[in-house]
Amino acid sequence: MNWKPNPFAIVGLAMVSSPIIAHAKIYATAEQSQKILFPNKQLTRAPIIITDDLQEKMRAASSIRHPFQGDRIWKTTDGGWLVIDEVVGKHEMITYAVGIAPNGSILGIEILEYVESYGYEVEDAQWRKQFVGKTAKDPIKLNQDIQNIGGATLSCKHITDGVKRVAVLYDLALKTK
Repeated sequence: MNWKPNPFAIVGLAMVSSPIIAHAKIYATAEQSQKILFPNKQLTRAPIIITDDLQEKMRAASSIRHPFQGDRIWKTTDGGWLVIDEVVGKHEMITYAVGIAPNGSILGIEILEYVESYGYEVEDAQWRKQFVGKTAKDPIKLNQDIQNIGGATLSCKHITDGVKRVAVLYDLALKTK
């Protein structure tokens, strides 16, 4: 009896054994995001200590479990803020920057680094524009006041929750500084 390999089995085996590769995409650096969100403004590094109480209040408002790091915060001379944060996409971290006006409204967000294989559409300017003008008092919820992108649902949800977390950070800790 002659044995012949099944061509579908070979293709299936090749697909199972092939690694899925996600390439890191750096869209902007911290310095570039400062220039985009605060053109012609001087920013000064203004890190804060995130207490357990503050961390818990931010977590309750946003559902983001990944701890917030208070070392990537800058302040403008007129009271604006730039906050760089990270959230999990589907499996990997997404780094983004949020510009906050002196009155606490979101000036814009910039995706700095995106590592996932899918969902990179969150970098689209039209999607990011939905956050402009929002404050901690707004819902900032996916499918409520922020529209989803098909194929990028987890990235959209986590970035949306992250922006809510940063807006709450402003209300709880930054606006009095």
